[in-house]
Amino acid sequence: MLQVEALNTHYGRAHILQGMSLQVGSSEVRVLLGRNGAGKSTTMKSIIGLVRPTSGHIRFDGQEIAGEEPHRIARRGLGYVPEDRRVFADLTVMENLEVGKQPARGGMRPWTAERLFELFPNLGRMRDRPGGRMSGGEQQMLTIARTLMGNPRLVLLDEPSEGLAPVIVEQMAKAILALKGEGLTILLAEQNLHFAGGVADSATVVEKGRVVWSGTMAELRADEAARTQYLAV
Repeated sequence: MLQVEALNTHYGRAHILQGMSLQVGSSEVRVLLGRNGAGKSTTMKSIIGLVRPTSGHIRFDGQEIAGEEPHRIARRGLGYVPEDRRVFADLTVMENLEVGKQPARGGMRPWTAERLFELFPNLGRMRDRPGGRMSGGEQQMLTIARTLMGNPRLVLLDEPSEGLAPVIVEQMAKAILALKGEGLTILLAEQNLHFAGGVADSATVVEKGRVVWSGTMAELRADEAARTQYLAV
Protein backbone atom coordinates (compact mmCIF):
# COMPACT_ATOMS: atom_id res chain seq x y z
CA MET A 1 0.00 0.00 0.00
CA LEU A 2 2.89 2.38 0.77
CA GLN A 3 6.27 2.39 -0.96
CA VAL A 4 9.06 4.83 -0.11
CA GLU A 5 12.02 4.59 -2.47
CA ALA A 6 15.43 6.31 -2.27
CA LEU A 7 13.97 9.29 -0.39
CA ASN A 8 16.20 12.26 0.37
CA THR A 9 15.01 15.12 2.58
CA HIS A 10 16.89 18.22 3.69
CA TYR A 11 16.33 20.87 6.34
CA GLY A 12 18.29 23.71 4.82
CA ARG A 13 21.78 22.33 4.28
CA ALA A 14 21.25 19.43 6.69
CA HIS A 15 20.75 16.16 4.81
CA ILE A 16 18.30 14.32 7.11
CA LEU A 17 16.94 11.39 5.08
CA GLN A 18 19.63 9.75 2.97
CA GLY A 19 18.16 7.28 0.50
CA MET A 20 15.35 6.11 2.79
CA SER A 21 13.40 3.12 1.43
CA LEU A 22 10.63 1.07 3.03
CA GLN A 23 7.37 -0.68 2.16
CA VAL A 24 4.15 -1.26 4.09
CA GLY A 25 1.75 -3.91 2.85
CA SER A 26 -2.03 -3.76 3.07
CA SER A 27 -3.30 -4.43 6.65
CA GLU A 28 0.30 -4.57 7.92
CA VAL A 29 1.62 -2.78 11.01
CA ARG A 30 5.22 -1.77 10.37
CA VAL A 31 7.26 0.05 12.99
CA LEU A 32 9.98 2.57 12.21
CA LEU A 33 12.53 2.19 15.01
CA GLY A 34 15.55 4.29 15.90
CA ARG A 35 17.10 6.54 18.48
CA ASN A 36 16.25 10.24 18.87
CA GLY A 37 17.28 12.15 15.75
CA ALA A 38 17.45 9.05 13.56
CA GLY A 39 14.97 10.49 11.05
CA LYS A 40 11.71 8.78 12.05
CA SER A 41 9.59 11.93 12.33
CA THR A 42 11.11 13.42 9.18
CA THR A 43 10.13 10.25 7.33
CA MET A 44 6.55 10.66 8.53
CA LYS A 45 6.43 14.35 7.62
CA SER A 46 7.92 13.65 4.19
CA ILE A 47 5.26 11.01 3.48
CA ILE A 48 2.34 13.22 4.51
CA GLY A 49 3.77 16.26 2.70
CA LEU A 50 4.62 18.55 5.63
CA VAL A 51 8.25 18.41 4.50
CA ARG A 52 9.03 18.35 0.79
CA PRO A 53 11.58 15.68 -0.21
CA THR A 54 14.43 16.77 -2.46
CA SER A 55 14.40 13.48 -4.40
CA GLY A 56 12.99 9.97 -4.35
CA HIS A 57 9.54 8.43 -4.65
CA ILE A 58 6.56 7.97 -2.33
CA ARG A 59 3.76 5.82 -3.74
CA PHE A 60 0.46 5.34 -1.94
CA ASP A 61 -1.73 2.62 -3.40
CA GLY A 62 0.37 2.79 -6.57
CA GLN A 63 0.05 6.58 -7.01
CA GLU A 64 3.01 8.96 -6.68
CA ILE A 65 2.38 11.45 -3.85
CA ALA A 66 5.88 12.89 -3.26
CA GLY A 67 5.64 16.69 -3.32
CA GLU A 68 1.83 16.83 -3.08
CA GLU A 69 0.15 19.18 -0.60
CA PRO A 70 -0.77 17.54 2.75
CA HIS A 71 -4.53 18.11 2.35
CA ARG A 72 -4.50 16.35 -1.03
CA ILE A 73 -2.58 13.41 0.43
CA ALA A 74 -5.07 13.20 3.32
CA ARG A 75 -7.97 13.10 0.85
CA ARG A 76 -6.39 10.06 -0.78
CA GLY A 77 -6.93 8.18 2.50
CA LEU A 78 -3.66 8.66 4.35
CA GLY A 79 -3.99 9.79 7.98
CA TYR A 80 -1.30 11.33 10.19
CA VAL A 81 -1.08 11.48 14.00
CA PRO A 82 1.75 13.91 14.88
CA GLU A 83 4.07 13.45 17.82
CA ASP A 84 2.95 16.75 19.41
CA ARG A 85 -0.79 15.82 19.18
CA ARG A 86 -2.11 19.27 18.17
CA VAL A 87 -5.64 18.97 19.51
CA PHE A 88 -7.82 22.07 19.29
CA ALA A 89 -7.64 23.20 22.92
CA ASP A 90 -10.82 25.34 22.84
CA LEU A 91 -12.95 22.72 21.06
CA THR A 92 -14.71 19.87 22.84
CA VAL A 93 -14.02 16.21 22.14
CA MET A 94 -17.04 16.03 19.84
CA GLU A 95 -16.02 19.23 18.03
CA ASN A 96 -12.46 17.95 17.56
CA LEU A 97 -13.86 14.77 16.02
CA GLU A 98 -16.15 16.72 13.71
CA VAL A 99 -13.17 18.72 12.39
CA GLY A 100 -11.49 15.51 11.18
CA LYS A 101 -14.54 14.05 9.46
CA GLN A 102 -14.22 12.89 5.85
CA PRO A 103 -16.53 10.75 3.69
CA ALA A 104 -16.45 6.97 4.00
CA ARG A 105 -14.20 5.11 1.57
CA GLY A 106 -15.27 2.14 -0.54
CA GLY A 107 -14.88 -1.24 1.08
CA MET A 108 -14.27 0.10 4.59
CA ARG A 109 -16.64 0.43 7.51
CA PRO A 110 -16.89 4.17 8.28
CA TRP A 111 -15.75 5.52 11.62
CA THR A 112 -18.29 7.30 13.80
CA ALA A 113 -17.99 8.96 17.20
CA GLU A 114 -19.78 6.03 18.82
CA ARG A 115 -17.42 3.48 17.28
CA LEU A 116 -14.46 5.56 18.45
CA PHE A 117 -15.85 5.71 21.98
CA GLU A 118 -15.87 1.90 21.97
CA LEU A 119 -12.20 2.01 21.00
CA PHE A 120 -11.36 4.78 23.50
CA PRO A 121 -13.92 4.61 26.37
CA ASN A 122 -12.21 7.50 28.18
CA LEU A 123 -13.25 9.87 25.40
CA GLY A 124 -16.86 8.73 25.60
CA ARG A 125 -16.99 9.94 29.20
CA MET A 126 -15.80 13.45 28.32
CA ARG A 127 -17.61 14.32 25.09
CA ASP A 128 -18.12 17.95 26.06
CA ARG A 129 -14.68 18.54 27.61
CA PRO A 130 -12.37 20.99 25.81
CA GLY A 131 -9.18 19.46 24.44
CA GLY A 132 -7.07 21.82 26.54
CA ARG A 133 -8.48 20.34 29.76
CA MET A 134 -7.42 16.79 29.02
CA SER A 135 -4.36 14.83 30.12
CA GLY A 136 -1.57 14.00 27.68
CA GLY A 137 -2.84 10.44 27.30
CA GLU A 138 -6.40 11.59 26.68
CA GLN A 139 -5.17 14.10 24.11
CA GLN A 140 -3.24 11.32 22.36
CA MET A 141 -6.41 9.22 22.18
CA LEU A 142 -8.34 12.21 20.85
CA THR A 143 -5.74 12.90 18.16
CA ILE A 144 -5.90 9.30 16.94
CA ALA A 145 -9.71 9.34 17.05
CA ARG A 146 -9.85 12.61 15.11
CA THR A 147 -7.56 11.12 12.44
CA LEU A 148 -9.77 8.02 12.20
CA MET A 149 -12.80 10.25 11.58
CA GLY A 150 -11.15 10.93 8.22
CA ASN A 151 -11.69 7.24 7.38
CA PRO A 152 -8.07 6.66 6.31
CA ARG A 153 -6.83 3.43 4.76
CA LEU A 154 -3.33 3.96 6.15
CA VAL A 155 -2.36 5.80 9.34
CA LEU A 156 1.04 7.26 10.24
CA LEU A 157 1.46 7.19 14.03
CA ASP A 158 4.41 9.24 15.28
CA GLU A 159 5.62 8.16 18.75
CA PRO A 160 2.16 7.38 20.21
CA SER A 161 3.55 6.01 23.50
CA GLU A 162 5.99 8.81 24.26
CA GLY A 163 5.55 10.43 27.67
CA LEU A 164 2.47 8.40 28.60
CA ALA A 165 1.78 6.51 31.83
CA PRO A 166 2.17 2.72 31.55
CA VAL A 167 -1.59 2.12 31.90
CA ILE A 168 -2.27 4.50 28.98
CA VAL A 169 0.48 2.87 26.91
CA GLU A 170 -1.27 -0.47 27.45
CA GLN A 171 -4.59 1.05 26.30
CA MET A 172 -2.83 2.48 23.25
CA ALA A 173 -1.42 -0.95 22.36
CA LYS A 174 -4.89 -2.52 22.63
CA ALA A 175 -6.31 0.22 20.39
CA ILE A 176 -3.65 -0.35 17.72
CA LEU A 177 -4.32 -4.09 17.78
CA ALA A 178 -8.04 -3.37 17.40
CA LEU A 179 -7.33 -1.14 14.40
CA LYS A 180 -5.17 -3.90 12.94
CA GLY A 181 -8.13 -6.23 13.40
CA GLU A 182 -10.25 -3.79 11.37
CA GLY A 183 -7.79 -4.21 8.50
CA LEU A 184 -6.22 -0.76 8.84
CA THR A 185 -2.65 -0.36 7.58
CA ILE A 186 -0.31 1.39 10.05
CA LEU A 187 3.19 2.82 9.91
CA LEU A 188 4.31 3.46 13.48
CA ALA A 189 7.36 5.47 14.57
CA GLU A 190 8.62 4.38 18.00
CA GLN A 191 11.56 4.25 20.37
CA ASN A 192 9.84 1.86 22.77
CA LEU A 193 10.85 -1.57 21.47
CA HIS A 194 8.65 -3.42 23.96
CA PHE A 195 5.58 -1.46 22.89
CA ALA A 196 6.41 -1.90 19.21
CA GLY A 197 6.98 -5.61 19.64
CA GLY A 198 3.49 -6.07 21.00
CA VAL A 199 1.69 -4.49 18.05
CA ALA A 200 3.90 -4.60 14.92
CA ASP A 201 4.33 -7.29 12.29
CA SER A 202 7.58 -5.94 10.87
CA ALA A 203 10.25 -3.35 11.55
CA THR A 204 12.51 -0.93 9.73
CA VAL A 205 15.42 0.39 11.80
CA VAL A 206 16.90 3.75 10.87
CA GLU A 207 20.08 5.53 11.93
CA LYS A 208 21.21 8.94 10.69
CA GLY A 209 18.52 8.97 8.02
CA ARG A 210 19.42 5.58 6.55
CA VAL A 211 17.79 2.16 6.78
CA VAL A 212 20.20 -0.12 8.65
CA TRP A 213 17.95 -3.12 9.28
CA SER A 214 14.61 -4.45 7.99
CA GLY A 215 12.63 -7.60 8.69
CA THR A 216 9.89 -9.15 10.81
CA MET A 217 9.52 -8.43 14.52
CA ALA A 218 10.37 -12.06 15.22
CA GLU A 219 13.64 -11.65 13.31
CA LEU A 220 14.44 -8.46 15.22
CA ARG A 221 13.78 -10.14 18.56
CA ALA A 222 16.24 -12.88 17.52
CA ASP A 223 18.91 -10.40 16.35
CA GLU A 224 20.52 -9.25 19.58
CA ALA A 225 23.49 -7.68 17.75
CA ALA A 226 21.20 -5.36 15.73
CA ARG A 227 19.19 -4.36 18.81
CA THR A 228 22.37 -3.58 20.73
CA GLN A 229 24.01 -1.66 17.90
CA TYR A 230 21.06 0.43 16.74
CA LEU A 231 18.50 0.61 19.55
CA ALA A 232 20.31 0.32 22.90
CA VAL A 233 20.60 3.51 24.94
